[in-house]
Formats: sequence, C-alpha cells, structure tokens
Amino acid sequence: MELVFATNNKNKLKEVQALLPKEIKLLSLKEIGCTEDIPETAPTIEGNAIQKADYVKDKYGYDCFADDTGLEVEALNGAPGVYSARYAGEAKSSEANIDKLLVELESKENRSARFKTVIALHLDGKLHTFTGICSGNIIFERKGLQGFGYDPVFQPEGKSVTFAEMSLEEKSTISHRARATRQLIDFLTKISR
Repeated sequence: MELVFATNNKNKLKEVQALLPKEIKLLSLKEIGCTEDIPETAPTIEGNAIQKADYVKDKYGYDCFADDTGLEVEALNGAPGVYSARYAGEAKSSEANIDKLLVELESKENRSARFKTVIALHLDGKLHTFTGICSGNIIFERKGLQGFGYDPVFQPEGKSVTFAEMSLEEKSTISHRARATRQLIDFLTKISR
C-alpha cells in the first residue's frame, strides 16, 4: 500500500515512518511533485489536518493522510493551539515560539499543557480522523537537544525529562503523534487483512 504523508517536515516524516509497518510505503510531498505550500487556514487542529488531506487528494489524486499538531496550554486558554507553529510570527521560529511561551507563563502557577495531534486519512473515497494527546507541563527553561518545536520545554506526565531529552525511540512510545499514528496503523492493519 502506498500512502502520501502530506508534510514537508522531515522530522515528522522520520518519526511516522519509524512507526509504520513495512508493507505501507510512505511517499513524501516532494515525491509526488507537490512543492507548493498547502493551506492551513482552518480554525482548529482537526480542520487543518482535514484541509491538508483534502488538498492532496483533490489536486494530486493520491490516498493520503495529513496531520496537524498543537500545544494547548491550560493557563493560556488553550493557546497557542492551532497557531503553535507561528505563535511568535509567520517565520515559524521554534526558538521565538518557546521564548514567547516562557514569557507568557512567567507569572502563571499552572503550567499544565498537552500536545494534540489529529491525523486525517483519505482512503478509498472516505475520510477518517485519529486523535492523539500527551499531557504534561511546561518547564521553566529549555532542556535537551533532541526533537523539534516545543520539545525542549515540554515534560510529559510521569517523566522527569523533556521530549528533547528523550531518544526518538523513547518519545515514540508516548508522544501525541505516536498515539494518533498507532490508531492510524491499527485501522490500516485491520482493513488490509
């Protein structure tokens, strides 16, 4: 089975490919000739995932899946949420996003947060969605060099280290993306029998 993963993020591609069974071949946007920016203008994380999957299916005709992820911080009423990648501006700088987040949380006692990933799958003319959540806290300063995005300041529940201090293998057992991807894999495994 060939599926397009509608992302240009090499880290995401690597994370998801590591979780997929070998009989599912993942194609990148580059491999199908999609070089344009795919719109992400929906007001929700789920809406953005669906919008990206719709775009690839409609314009290129491939069965595909797309994901969108957001960091939802309780004390900030769920922000940055759907705006996580461009929280500090359109440059999509992880460093600037983390700086802004830490400044906004300076006076807050509640540092509870969760990562939420929604995967939208277009397969055989039907749309399916899968949601993964990983709860935790935002720590006070960056720790670790692994991962990407907000990983250096996000400490998952029950762990004493941040995502950025974990190996890819360790992160892949508990992350929001891994949880949503496992649901996707379970679904694909069931229908391919």
